[in-house]
Amino acid sequence: MKALVAVKRVIDYNVKIRVKADKTGVETANVKMSMNPFDEIAVEEALRLREAGIVSEIIAVSLGVAQCQETIRTALAMGADRGVLVQTDAELQPLAVAKLLKAVIVQENPEIVIIGKQAIDDDCNQTGQMLSALLGWPQATFASKVKISDGHAEVTREVDGGLETVSIKLPAVITTDLRLNEPRYASLPNIMRAKKKPIATTTPEALGVDVAPRLAVLKVEEPPKREGGHKVGSVAELIDKLKTEARVI
Repeated sequence: MKALVAVKRVIDYNVKIRVKADKTGVETANVKMSMNPFDEIAVEEALRLREAGIVSEIIAVSLGVAQCQETIRTALAMGADRGVLVQTDAELQPLAVAKLLKAVIVQENPEIVIIGKQAIDDDCNQTGQMLSALLGWPQATFASKVKISDGHAEVTREVDGGLETVSIKLPAVITTDLRLNEPRYASLPNIMRAKKKPIATTTPEALGVDVAPRLAVLKVEEPPKREGGHKVGSVAELIDKLKTEARVI
């Protein structure tokens, strides 16, 4: 069985986000970038499936600028077998990402696709669902446990009311939640080996995919700064402030 894992290059989760002066987006220049944490979980799950003898090959796919090769190399250092970069400088929104992934999947023909449930930069939580619809494949989102046997995947999902277990037929799309696993660290020997693993490069034009944005960002603003608290002299004053200032009652 072949597994395909999508990995996204995002601002590192330890970095404090700063809004650009012109309010057109967040500052990415000279900012540390890393693999989306949910995608790290997806890579780890694919590796565990290979260690269990279920998956034979893992392909890491990233979409975006040339520096996304670094993100693929991280996946290769964790243990993925090879990478595919769809290189473009265009802004990629969830629908364009899903279409590009579909085009790569048609070429690679994997039996299972594992991606993070969302990216920590846009928090859209749409790509996996859109990809499933475009492929016509079953989907299992927010996976906290995955078990594969007899051409089916039994997936435990985290839902508002607790846990839900579903059985889907392969090929399928699975999106990973935080409690699915704990991603491994890449060892130094594996980091060195990853430099020799192949990364194929293509473009949206070569795949025949239109990646023109469907949404326009009007303005990006920082949330208002939190004001300091203060003591009140009586319950009546507290109620008055909750009504007139906080406007919560």
